[in-house]
Amino acid sequence: MTAPGPISHPPSDTARLTLEGMTCASCVARVERVLQAQPGVEKADANFGTGETLVRFHAPATREGMAAALAKAGYPVRPVVVDLSVDGMTCAACTGRVERVLKAQPGVAAAVANLATRRAQVTLWEPVAPEALAAAVRKAGFAATPLAEAAPADPRAEERRLWAAAALAGVLAAPVFVTEMGGHLIPAFHMWLHAQIGMQTLWLMQFVLATLVLIGPGRRFYLKGVPALLRAAPDMNSLVAVGTGAAWAYSTVVLFAPALVPAASRAVYFEAAAVIVVLILIGRAMEARARGQAGAAIARLVGLQPKVARLEDGSEVPVASLMPGMRIALRPGERVPVDGVVVSGGSAVDESMLTGEPVPVAKTPGDAVSAGTVNGTGALVAEVRAVGAGTVLARIVALVEEAQGSKLPVQALVDRVTLWFVPVVMAVALLTAAVWLAVTGDMARALVSGVSVLIIACPCAMGLAVPVSILVGSGRAAELGVLFRRGEALQRLAGVTRVSFDKTGTLTEGRPRVTAVHGPGWVLPGAAAVEQHSEHPLAAAVLAAAGEVPEASDFRALPGLGAEARVAGARLSVGAARMFPAIPARLQVLADAAAGQGESLLFVAREGEVQGLITVADAPRASAARAVAALQELGVTPAMISGDTPAAARAVAARLGIAEVEAGVLPEGKLDLIRRGGGAFVGDGINDAPALAAAEVGIAMGTGTDVAIEAGEVVLMRGDPLAVATAIRLSRAVMHNIRQNLFWAFGYNVALIPVAAGVLVPFGGPQLSPMLAAGAMALSSVLVLTNALRLRFVRGVE
Repeated sequence: MTAPGPISHPPSDTARLTLEGMTCASCVARVERVLQAQPGVEKADANFGTGETLVRFHAPATREGMAAALAKAGYPVRPVVVDLSVDGMTCAACTGRVERVLKAQPGVAAAVANLATRRAQVTLWEPVAPEALAAAVRKAGFAATPLAEAAPADPRAEERRLWAAAALAGVLAAPVFVTEMGGHLIPAFHMWLHAQIGMQTLWLMQFVLATLVLIGPGRRFYLKGVPALLRAAPDMNSLVAVGTGAAWAYSTVVLFAPALVPAASRAVYFEAAAVIVVLILIGRAMEARARGQAGAAIARLVGLQPKVARLEDGSEVPVASLMPGMRIALRPGERVPVDGVVVSGGSAVDESMLTGEPVPVAKTPGDAVSAGTVNGTGALVAEVRAVGAGTVLARIVALVEEAQGSKLPVQALVDRVTLWFVPVVMAVALLTAAVWLAVTGDMARALVSGVSVLIIACPCAMGLAVPVSILVGSGRAAELGVLFRRGEALQRLAGVTRVSFDKTGTLTEGRPRVTAVHGPGWVLPGAAAVEQHSEHPLAAAVLAAAGEVPEASDFRALPGLGAEARVAGARLSVGAARMFPAIPARLQVLADAAAGQGESLLFVAREGEVQGLITVADAPRASAARAVAALQELGVTPAMISGDTPAAARAVAARLGIAEVEAGVLPEGKLDLIRRGGGAFVGDGINDAPALAAAEVGIAMGTGTDVAIEAGEVVLMRGDPLAVATAIRLSRAVMHNIRQNLFWAFGYNVALIPVAAGVLVPFGGPQLSPMLAAGAMALSSVLVLTNALRLRFVRGVE
């Protein structure tokens, strides 16, 4: 009996995953246990110091499966994001090819290529050298460089090159077109030409000029299209290369070896090959121009930061040399070079480039100033707080670029279609030529029909339909003070029919003031002592009213209820009525009266016994009522979710015209309400972060806490609720624009490919020539881009 041999496994692989949440040795052990429980994992070594785990595994284990198991255990894998600059993408088939190549690389979790921005964003499970990813894309036939190493994109330079190529091609093609088509249109001209030059000489001249067009300006189509065809991944360049090459080759055979072609089919199509190149180059030049205009919003933002700053002593230094702590002088009318805090002087600063708000904001010592804003008529001295990528302006540019490069869910349909589009078009072209040849026996007619089908097909328009609308729309949103942190929020916000607002700091000013204090003299200073450690908006009002504040210790925050601390040896508690088991009747009467006026209530207790009441009023924002009305005009239902008392919340809601109110809601309750009700949620505080993250679309006020802003998908830079309506109007305009583009891109091909194939000819209808097909193809991309550029004129809600 033969002893069984060792069990063989598939080849092993190694992954180095960076994890979040490992805080102790027990975390390390748990991570290793989770990984080793996955089928196929041979060994897992987690390192608490580096936050990484090294895994050796084989099938059926995968990086995706291990990441899912770790996330479920509370240790999500921190993905690595690499951006590449990719040149040479001309249509949706190109972007699909780039994405497939990148996704095939080891460790890649996702890849998105963007035709409008000429970039690819790669999400990795583990660090991979950006150059290795770029090399893989270059091997696929595209010029790729890590974005950090790429030269700044200059759409104008590409446009100039394309116009120059189109001009040269036009000069060479013009005699070919005139001598061939002019002869068809004017019989006398045709007779004169043949009498003066002779048909053979005329065709020879056309051959020379058309060949120069194809090997000169038209060479780009062959250099990219033929290799793509040989890799069985044809793109738009392949269609042009095959179409023009077929027309040129057939014409060349007729010219130099006419015996190989039936006498009835001896015609040349040098003018078609040459003019097709001219028209497509013109279309691409116009496309490059439109793309440059589409990205103009980002270019304007980037150009807002000065290159030179003036120090407090009057000397000028490059902005790149500034460091936090240095002081800069701002003269009237100058742009602020970096983020800082005013230390002396006074002025009004125009912050419209950040917030979309045209009214200048007064700045005095202690106020923040941001890079790119414009100083008014006063002089300021500011201390540098953030430079380079740390400035608000730089973060805005980064967020907008991220949104512009993202892929919407609607793009999935386009991707599925374009994956097969070019191969199907080539098959249709071959079938068309074969049918015409079989039915008519006219080889020239068959060639013209096949070439027309190849040339008229336009995946360029399909590839541009979605990303160029995102590019223009998100740029316009930034100009209006609305930042889409994630591109997919554009699509989801367009379908929102309900918007829930947090009350304090969102619909109200968020700067409440104390209106009354009831109880012993220690109530206000004691409450201030407790609240000095709190971040709640009402705490600031109490501190502002108290003046001098006693010392406090053992502070403890009770989320959704209030806070407590030890002051002068006694335990003081400050919070909502639900924090206390009993409220004295005298204070309850006063509280009910104040709540009926929409005021907020803070009860103050010593050693658990309620002895005082502080009432606080927070006025609604000036634009809040208009914001509610604007949402209703858009068909959106506004609602209010507040942790405040029902009476206070309803009083504010009544003033603003909001019918749906949920009051006295704890943070967990907000989360449940949002999950049940759906729609968007607008908030600004730390306690709003869970609801912002769980909402269909989380909209954060830019004046709120960093936690809330990070949790939101849309950020309103000027903290104005009216901007919610602007964001919805803009998102709807973008999605409407995308639908128009897709309808045109798909409808164009569905309608014109059969016409180019000659389906209407048996019924007396027209058939497109290759030249007209090229013109229509170039025009389709230009129309898509021009339509998207209309988004630059969307106005904010006022």
